[in-house]
Amino acid sequence: MTDDQSNTTHFGFQTVPEGDKAGMVHGVFTRVASKYDIMNDLMSMGIHRLWKDAMMDWLAPRAGQRLLDVAGGTGDIAFRFLGRAPGATAVVCDMTESMLVAGRQRAEADRMSERLDWVTGDAMALPFKDNSFDVYTISFGIRNVTRVQDALNEAFRVLRPGGRLMVLEFSQLPNPAMQWAYDRYSFNVIPVMGQIVANDRDSYQYLVESIRKFPDQETFLKMIQKAGFGQAKYRNLSMGIAALHSGWKL
Repeated sequence: MTDDQSNTTHFGFQTVPEGDKAGMVHGVFTRVASKYDIMNDLMSMGIHRLWKDAMMDWLAPRAGQRLLDVAGGTGDIAFRFLGRAPGATAVVCDMTESMLVAGRQRAEADRMSERLDWVTGDAMALPFKDNSFDVYTISFGIRNVTRVQDALNEAFRVLRPGGRLMVLEFSQLPNPAMQWAYDRYSFNVIPVMGQIVANDRDSYQYLVESIRKFPDQETFLKMIQKAGFGQAKYRNLSMGIAALHSGWKL
């Protein structure tokens, strides 16, 4: 029995062999790719756009930088980054080809095609050389990685010295009453919305469950530090529904 077969991880609230999770996640995002952007708007009531703008504000893209956006198939982060940094370039890397197809079909992709590449790849084993990028971003994707620490280690590897990591991910509300109310909305509304809009309740049930299984802000901060990043910090968004984590390869 291989390590991936004997070791287990979570897929939402299910316990599954590590070797099975990537394929299961791939299946989820293959099914939701065509409705991914509209569902993001509906689930967050459009607030995800403000969170991504806050990510760019803290990141402060600069001209000439090279970005790697992992799990960024529809291009939201890469488009924002390139829009703020003339002369910058970006690579969008995603394990799901249908997500990349959805990204390439957006109008922004044509306007930025000379500065933007699309690559199929795994966050835990990136197909890039050491010290290749100035900025590494991952937005609402790292909780779907089988071994999150491996993904952070890979981020550190591919960043140049002085490079920056920034992660936008759903997180935990510090107030138990608010967390309870948010949980009621998440579990009772989002899967039904997924059924109505995307004809796929199960994928959105998984997405809700995966948020609850992701480490809280302080625990994730320690994982970033363990990967080697310095000056690691985080900022809560919408009182902790989401959080931005930042670190530097010093």
